[in-house]
Amino acid sequence: FRGSLTHNLYVESLVLTSATFVAAMTNLTPALTFIMAIILRMERLAIGTDAGKAKVLGTILSIGGAMIFTFYKGIGINVWTTNINLLHHHAMTTSKQTSAKEALGALLGVGSGVSIAIWMIIQAKLSKVYPPYSATALTSICASIQSVAYAMCTEEWAAWKLGWNIRLLTVVYTGVIGSGLMIALMAWVARMRGALFISSFYPLLLIIVAIVGSLMLDELLHLGSILGAVFIILGLYSVLWGKGKETMEATQLNPLKSSKDSELRDVTVQG
Repeated sequence: FRGSLTHNLYVESLVLTSATFVAAMTNLTPALTFIMAIILRMERLAIGTDAGKAKVLGTILSIGGAMIFTFYKGIGINVWTTNINLLHHHAMTTSKQTSAKEALGALLGVGSGVSIAIWMIIQAKLSKVYPPYSATALTSICASIQSVAYAMCTEEWAAWKLGWNIRLLTVVYTGVIGSGLMIALMAWVARMRGALFISSFYPLLLIIVAIVGSLMLDELLHLGSILGAVFIILGLYSVLWGKGKETMEATQLNPLKSSKDSELRDVTVQG
């Protein structure tokens, strides 16, 4: 889920839409994780409490923001112009073709979010009984085998050729940072703080990608994109606030268990 499926869906969505759009879809992960955790009884809905209401409201806001981002563009907002476009897109396509590609890209982006949400839930359970770094190594090996098999069936042989250019840099960076380092850090955080905590930093990704995309890829921001991103971020922090409040209340009700958990975390870190 986290290795081959997430990456392939993510990159294909990136091809059909834009870097900013895919980064926004990534922020759906907390809402998707919360829904799956409820279904699997790993989280309590507790709609009668403030924490439960915040998590439900956050989920609705996130999904609503994703729909606005996908189906509503609005007026274009040109913040700055650098006349730099690393993609050098010159091919013209019809609006009908563009809409169809963006719709398919949106579905693939959501699919990538679902995949990583499933992985987070599995990782939260797995990391309690299995070392996260060994799990990262096994994940990368399995992902390599699956991706090679998939690429051999879908790509031409010329796509495997790498030179001293951006393609080689992309492969190395994605493998070392995007897969190896990032998966290991996320597995470690999931073990220490839980799956939802990881998602608290996802809005930072959207902000950075939106800025760099407009500077280096000549992406034009739209009103719908900004509104959708705002709703997604509000929904994200609503879910995280509810989760934090729920954890605080549980700690107050059972301080002994919280103390033991804290000691266990300290021993784990020292180890």
